[in-house]
Amino acid sequence: MQTIERPAAVQRPLGLAKGFVAAYGAMGVAVFGTIVALAVADGTATGFMWTRSALVPVSAVIMYWLVSLAARGSTRAYQRARLISVVAPIALVGVDLIPGACPFWFLLLQTACAVLLAAAAVPLFRLRATFQK
Repeated sequence: MQTIERPAAVQRPLGLAKGFVAAYGAMGVAVFGTIVALAVADGTATGFMWTRSALVPVSAVIMYWLVSLAARGSTRAYQRARLISVVAPIALVGVDLIPGACPFWFLLLQTACAVLLAAAAVPLFRLRATFQK
């Protein structure tokens, strides 16, 4: 893996992206906790909700790792993080919009997660010129 030392002007946006990814992960953990509480309280959590809410914290760990690698100079990690920060929020909300797939409140929480991940795309896209092949 090729790594290149990046100046502070590059580290700052990557730090911002890490912050958004960390918030995305924290929100994902909160959603998962809500699903656990629902399952314990009245059993209304569906398998779909369990799966969707468990995937967000896992994907947050992967994204954080990719952005960390990008901060150390990995162009491939940067490119993957940039792609995921755009595609994953669309997929996250798009699947939840399937009629009857989940309750409206769950869609809102997942949308909040998606917005946080999409926000990470902004500083990542601003660094395109820095991470050219």
